[in-house]
Amino acid sequence: MKNRLITSRIQKKSLTKFGRILVITGARQTGKTTLVRQAFPDFTYLSIEDPVMRKSYASLSAPQWLANYPKAILDEIQKGPILVESIKSVYDQFEKPRYILLGSSQILLLQKVKESLAGRSQIIELYPLTLPELLSKGWDDEVGLSFLQKYFLGEATLESLLPNFTLVKEFAAKKAGMDYFLDFGGYPALTDSQLRDAERQEWLVNYVKTYLERDIRDLVELRELEPFMKIQQMVALHTGKLINFSKLAKEAGVTSKTAQRYLQYLEISYQAMVLLPWYRNSLKKLVRTPKVHFLDPGIVNAILRKTKTVYGNEYESAVVAEIYKQIKSLQLPVQLYHLRTLDGREIDLLLETEAGYIPIEIKMSDHISETDARNFRGLEEILDKPVLHQFILSNDLEVKHLNPKTTSMPAAYFLTSF
Repeated sequence: MKNRLITSRIQKKSLTKFGRILVITGARQTGKTTLVRQAFPDFTYLSIEDPVMRKSYASLSAPQWLANYPKAILDEIQKGPILVESIKSVYDQFEKPRYILLGSSQILLLQKVKESLAGRSQIIELYPLTLPELLSKGWDDEVGLSFLQKYFLGEATLESLLPNFTLVKEFAAKKAGMDYFLDFGGYPALTDSQLRDAERQEWLVNYVKTYLERDIRDLVELRELEPFMKIQQMVALHTGKLINFSKLAKEAGVTSKTAQRYLQYLEISYQAMVLLPWYRNSLKKLVRTPKVHFLDPGIVNAILRKTKTVYGNEYESAVVAEIYKQIKSLQLPVQLYHLRTLDGREIDLLLETEAGYIPIEIKMSDHISETDARNFRGLEEILDKPVLHQFILSNDLEVKHLNPKTTSMPAAYFLTSF
């Protein structure tokens, strides 16, 4: 079992006045149950999936909950939304009980939580493993922070970078970790070293099948799965690209409005993220179309039924998704956008902090030169805050300071601990 960066955060949060009820949500199989049972061994585990037990738990009064389950983990809570009311009652009547609610259906769970537990709970989202977590040796191995995370926390500087990724400690393992991530993604079940690649691929295909047959049906009522499957396939095929709802709708044989709704289903079930365009400057000619990124490259490969081949848009999407997960895991105050001008100049990822912006270009190339930084030119004239630094992330193993504000470095170096 791999350790998670958020482990200590949720343990500390559970001890606070406002952490008496923790709600942990995320896609199925991201390790919510395993993480919480390992991190909170003194909590009683209750599965809400069993309808008989669900009815039994629902019949308990607040004093009975206190007596029988003063500290408990309630798994698959979206299956028994009435129990949220029970937990609310215990919270309001007693100060000592502590509860952790787990669920994999964002919209069903969060809707009930917002209605009943507003101001009483802390919501935490769990995503597939980040690269530093993938590279950890096990539960007892502390997860290191990536360069990205240390940079935002002020714990790493550009001067601390070695001139070549090959000089980094455990370089081969980190590069292999990046290659593994691009092929199989970050779902914890696949990290078992005894598994063969074919078994990992089969697991991912079955995951997609179960998502369609179970998860999406739990989320919404679909008369037919076929149109949704086509949208899912089209989004996977065009991950990392601008969203064209008219094209999606035409391919799936649905209306543009339905295509938008289906994309929203992918988003709220933690399969994809929509990257909004930056267009705050009304005087500049900027594209206002969002991009879509699947959150796990292994799932993309399973949907498209392909192996060992990564295209440029998929590489970009995998890197953006990893940056997104790492920022989320530390709850960093960073907003993510993309930027594109009407004449085609594009910034793949624009990170906004209170102090300014960090533009990032993502390229699969093995060799980066100064010409690859051309899209950064003139950004200061468009943005409303200063550019703090610019990065080009690629497969080039060298770290190159192209100019005082632009650094090219390997994506695997940027995203792994060092």
